[in-house]
Amino acid sequence: MLTDTEGIVLRQIKTSYNRRMVLLFSRKYGKISAGTGIGEKNRSRSSLALRPFTHGRYELFKGKESYNINSAEVLHSYYGIGEDVDKYMNGAYVLEFTEKVLQEGVPAIGIFNLLLDFFELLESRERGIGTLVLGYQTKVLKYAGVMPQLEQCTICGEKKEPYKFSVEEGGIICEDCWRDLQNSQSHTLIYDVKFGIVDILKYFFGHSLKSLEHLALKEDAGKALQDLIRAYAAHYLDASDLKSEKLV
Repeated sequence: MLTDTEGIVLRQIKTSYNRRMVLLFSRKYGKISAGTGIGEKNRSRSSLALRPFTHGRYELFKGKESYNINSAEVLHSYYGIGEDVDKYMNGAYVLEFTEKVLQEGVPAIGIFNLLLDFFELLESRERGIGTLVLGYQTKVLKYAGVMPQLEQCTICGEKKEPYKFSVEEGGIICEDCWRDLQNSQSHTLIYDVKFGIVDILKYFFGHSLKSLEHLALKEDAGKALQDLIRAYAAHYLDASDLKSEKLV
């Protein structure tokens, strides 16, 4: 069956006989693996659409258990990302993170549109790239259905002043419940709620990614939030052991 879909290339691997296997984040089918014989050297419209940081349209042959990319065209190329090392490394990290959190063959239109917004903002960003990455990851948690509880203690359910953030409990905990946890069991993945990171998370969840265009977190707040989000995503979405993680 022939079909077409918008998509974003997450990764590609060269195989035998001048073919490639492409991991495509498609609007219609979600994350899929598709083979293709489109070459890199002829610089055709189809080959350009298989490059990183490109939003394209792809004609697919859909078999019972596999896909093949017959042709492709560029809808928008965010080439500016590849011209800056810092932007490229952060963009590569976001692509790997996205690949990890997506389920094979399950459409995720919210994350698809979010990724396009991220590309647009990253290309024009002059500073605070790490803040943009954190904003993207935070909103992915929301679309993936694992948004942490930030309004009340996840243990007692009361709206008390947050004292700690517990990854295992799924959100903030109050001081009383934290003391009970310490007395009753060994508890890991606990983070201090310093530098206003709870309020930052609330802002990220409540506003569009484009509203973060001119926002840049201070280094200490950014590092604290980065540690928390990476641990949370690893715990709930299995987004761990990313090869590009150490580069950003």
